[in-house]
Amino acid sequence: MGKTELFHEAIANDKGRVRRDGPSNEQKAYPTVLGDKGPLVYYTDPDCTGRRTKDTFAVAWPEVENEIWFKADLGKYDPAKYEGLLKNLAKHLNDKQASLYVKDVFMGSDPDFAVPYRFVGEYAVHAAFVDNMFPKDLVGVKDVDARRWTMLNVPSYVCEPERDGSRSEVAIIIDVRNKLCIVAGRADYCGVNKKTIFTVGNYLLPKEGRLSMHCSANVGEKGDGAILFGLSGTGKTTLSADASRKLIGDDETIWSDNGLCNLEGGCYAKLINLDKDAEPVIAEALSKAGCIIENVPPLPGKKIEECHPDELDLNDGSLAENTRLSYPLEVVPNTMPNGRGPHPQTIVLLTADAYGVLPPVSILTPEDVMYHFVSGFTARVAGTEVGVTEPQPTFSACFGGPFMSHKPNVYAELLAKKMKEHKARCILLNTGWSGGPYGVGKRMSIKLTRALLNAALNGELDNVPTEKLEILNLTIPTACPGIPDATVLNPRNTWADKAAYDATATKLRDSFRKNFESKGFAAFGIEARI
Repeated sequence: MGKTELFHEAIANDKGRVRRDGPSNEQKAYPTVLGDKGPLVYYTDPDCTGRRTKDTFAVAWPEVENEIWFKADLGKYDPAKYEGLLKNLAKHLNDKQASLYVKDVFMGSDPDFAVPYRFVGEYAVHAAFVDNMFPKDLVGVKDVDARRWTMLNVPSYVCEPERDGSRSEVAIIIDVRNKLCIVAGRADYCGVNKKTIFTVGNYLLPKEGRLSMHCSANVGEKGDGAILFGLSGTGKTTLSADASRKLIGDDETIWSDNGLCNLEGGCYAKLINLDKDAEPVIAEALSKAGCIIENVPPLPGKKIEECHPDELDLNDGSLAENTRLSYPLEVVPNTMPNGRGPHPQTIVLLTADAYGVLPPVSILTPEDVMYHFVSGFTARVAGTEVGVTEPQPTFSACFGGPFMSHKPNVYAELLAKKMKEHKARCILLNTGWSGGPYGVGKRMSIKLTRALLNAALNGELDNVPTEKLEILNLTIPTACPGIPDATVLNPRNTWADKAAYDATATKLRDSFRKNFESKGFAAFGIEARI
């Protein structure tokens, strides 16, 4: 089916729960006033407005049990229980005479190694999402049938832990032996259809010497590639969207012997509190045919069918903070042809330090890179919970821990190897706070961050004078082109109370050390750097 057919199928047939106390047969997809000339608006189950990490598993077949990095967000699934679940799923679909939607796409835009991916599911909106988000019709891909992975997505099934071996009424399961992914239950957030298969790619591609990465990538006017790693809120998407550089992709990228390539064929952008002036590409995509708006409510007193996409209140997080827009790369100006580009010259590790103690930019050695890559640090601002009055450190290995199916040293060693082969530089770029922690200091200006990023991309930080930031063991420049006031480059200079800076920096250092020890990174061959 084409996108227009899927649009109407989703409105007519996608049924499920959209209210916590509601029935399981409510309409889930709606048109706007633009009809099929505009986006599809979709509402997930209220218990699944994001990834269900605790319900994500891989089957613990004997041949992979010691290879896969099992952890809190990728648990072991008992093979016997899994085989029983497969039979129960088949019976469920046959008993209800389910209609299933099928889409054949690929993981990766390079035909040398693109993985065939077949989506089979109950919801037309999920098929439309997969159509948006992955490359299609690649020429030259070998052994398609033998290498194909299949996802079976069955939101109408209700798992029973005792019978099915699940943790809850939902199970998201990767089966390496049979090249199969199962989504059983109300895990109907669209992102599950890409992040699950991304986890598969993170298993398959490194075994072939190809580095799969949770990062954005772009290419400059001189043909210089760059990749930007970063957790949510660090600026990965914003900083990679540069009018002077062509976008390869904004979320999932492969670094192979051929250079960089996008794992995807679309973008899945956050909408909450979107600044349409700062993000014009996303703002324009809101009204495009074939795009999917997820969990944005209609205007008060109006039905969604009466609303124009431009009228939607993107600040309304009443249904979910994680509101989203899926759109294909075709609607994005200034992209690289076929989602491919050269080997990167610059690697950027992004963080948003709400403690206010990390420097705006640090120049990393290869050993530093491996340490900070496996740490995957950012610091969230203080939350609204009673008693939470200071920033909260967040560590996610390789800047995408839940999706990393191998142990983190596998990716870190590949990154170090490829950086050495291609003489790539690396910086740690902090988009967080300066002059004090969140609530006291100020957020780094986008102007300063852009100037530092551009200096790194242009090679202007390669030979600048530097000094050591002792507590955090970071090398920082003492001067930088485009930065008239170099005192801002040392975060300690921006704090009125130097002793308070030292105490806060020490606290952050100890958080790094605790994370390093608790994750057992030393046993993986990673050198402690802080």
